[in-house]
Amino acid sequence: MDIHSIEAFLAVSETGSFSRAADTLFLSQPAISKRIQTLEHTLDITLFDRVGKSVRLTEAGHALLPSCRRIIEQIEEGKRIISNLRQTTSGVLKLATSHHIGLHRLPPVLYEFASHYPDVDLELNFMDSEQACEQIINGDIELAVVTLPDRSDQRLEMTPVWDDPLRIIVSKRHPLSAAKSVSIKRLLQVAAILPSRGTYTRRLIDEALGLDESVHTLLETHYLETIKAMVQAGLGWSMLPLSMLDDSLVTLDISQGRATRQLGCVVHSMRTKSNAANAMIRLLTHFSTPA
Repeated sequence: MDIHSIEAFLAVSETGSFSRAADTLFLSQPAISKRIQTLEHTLDITLFDRVGKSVRLTEAGHALLPSCRRIIEQIEEGKRIISNLRQTTSGVLKLATSHHIGLHRLPPVLYEFASHYPDVDLELNFMDSEQACEQIINGDIELAVVTLPDRSDQRLEMTPVWDDPLRIIVSKRHPLSAAKSVSIKRLLQVAAILPSRGTYTRRLIDEALGLDESVHTLLETHYLETIKAMVQAGLGWSMLPLSMLDDSLVTLDISQGRATRQLGCVVHSMRTKSNAANAMIRLLTHFSTPA
């Protein structure tokens, strides 16, 4: 039985007329008749006695009426539940973010989110941006706030939130800090401390500076705070977000030494976002400002 045939059956039983049922459902009388015939054919039974202009339920029609009413009531209840879900922001939101974003960008956002949506149980996971995107693809988490991939992927829906400019830096105690200008050739004669190969940030740095496998790295790590500490100790140069720089570091004036990565939201392109995820994305967009 299809819902349209059930609606026609109930309309005819309640109005006692095919024409009045047609008016109720904003259909033509032939359309109502067709739906009743379809229902009767499906059940292999007569539901109405048609005597002259009078239409009355048969014994089978009377027996079927309560079940059809319950079906319509359950459908309406389902619609109400869905409508309430659309208006309510609650449940669990599984969110992943990188350590850098979790430390430098997310705290005020999470504070506002918790204040506005206390019924949301936020499950926050810290991981590399690349791992977070894999978990989005696999369906393990719903939303990631990470460094956006440098290559498009049709499985991922990405929303940029922050521009994150990168600069080449050394410690004030490093010999290069006193140079008025430094060439890439001179820079590459000094040990580098860089993000790990294969990360979105490292690929951006390699492309900006034209680095290859021969670059001399003292250390490669996923943790930008560790890189900053090693550079502060005067152990080499790096390329870090402008937002991380302080008085202990010097920016080197190199023509190729500027690049900008994008930080933002990632969800699966084929997954329907929960109200909580939509709320988080809206809030992040509100906080969106150039670094």
